[in-house]
Amino acid sequence: MKSGSKAKKTAEKTTKRLYLIPILSKALDIIELLQAEKSPIVLEAVYQRTRFSKTSVYRILQTLVHRGYVAKTSDGLYRLVSLPTKMRFGFGSQSAEMPFSEAVTSSLRAAAASSGVDLQVLDNKYDAATALKNAEEFVRSQVDLVIEFQIDRHIAPVIADKIAGAGIPLIAIDIPHPHATYFGVDNYRVGFDAGEWLAEHALKHWKGKASWVLGLDLEEAGTLVQSRITGVFDGVRSKLPDIPVESYVRIDGRGMRDKSHRVVMDFLSRHPKDRNILIATATDTSALGALEAVQELGREKHVAIVGQDCIPEVAEQMMLPDNPIIGSVSHEVNDYGPRIIEIGLSLLRGRTVPPYNYINHKLITPETLRGAAQ
Repeated sequence: MKSGSKAKKTAEKTTKRLYLIPILSKALDIIELLQAEKSPIVLEAVYQRTRFSKTSVYRILQTLVHRGYVAKTSDGLYRLVSLPTKMRFGFGSQSAEMPFSEAVTSSLRAAAASSGVDLQVLDNKYDAATALKNAEEFVRSQVDLVIEFQIDRHIAPVIADKIAGAGIPLIAIDIPHPHATYFGVDNYRVGFDAGEWLAEHALKHWKGKASWVLGLDLEEAGTLVQSRITGVFDGVRSKLPDIPVESYVRIDGRGMRDKSHRVVMDFLSRHPKDRNILIATATDTSALGALEAVQELGREKHVAIVGQDCIPEVAEQMMLPDNPIIGSVSHEVNDYGPRIIEIGLSLLRGRTVPPYNYINHKLITPETLRGAAQ
């Protein structure tokens, strides 16, 4: 016993003399052990091989998992994570012709560059077939992670299956995909906030009266994105409970300017004498189409519009006197890139990431824009 104690003290003196850090040495021993293994191993095996205390082994492994050097499987096995020196992400952008999509792309490019990530960008062109083709290209290119921004709920499972089959992690923006980590707004809540603001307008300018509450929907995106309009209707009802249910109308504007222009033009033409019409749209691009229809028919005084995304063109319209667009919910697009890149790196490093990750949002009105300009 004495000789063993003496040897331990001698080793400790040697360690101090060499200016070594014992716990760091143990961590490196465990990393080297995992590196030498051909397959994942359990904590007990690490303990048996190193003869460190189980508490030390556990804490070191947990730290290495947290920092992304080691991954832990669902059945408690540990393996060393081998990461490339520079990772490659594939991003399927919604459409180069959509202002919000282009803002997301710009935010992602900047965040990827600052994080040392190569970003391969392909344009989905607001088209399901193109999105599928781009997903197949990401698989062929063997990117480390895919970020998908496309709106068609029908093609989403096909895209997700191809990416999952290749063992590539997937992040889906705004529209959920199977196997994917979700990133985007809380769709119901952004709708509810828009609905409350429309109701406030009716209370202030129309004595709380509204003949119609029109929701320009985005049907192909699926139920989660459609909950934006559901939230709008509930937001209006929370302040104007006496509006009859038949006054609430959902029409598919597809999030597009031209189609929204057509459907709003048709609706207003069928109700030429109706006033006090509240319109909520799933996107700002759709809001601009609705605005054009309202202006062409000279109905500006009798319509109020609230959009989603707060793109620059809508902000400019809000600053014009007596413009029907009275607000837009900002999805804080500049935060998309940093947050998504952070989530992607965490996934690749084996860290736990929530299945749903929501971006902050805020209502922008003419008043807030004027205040920011001062």
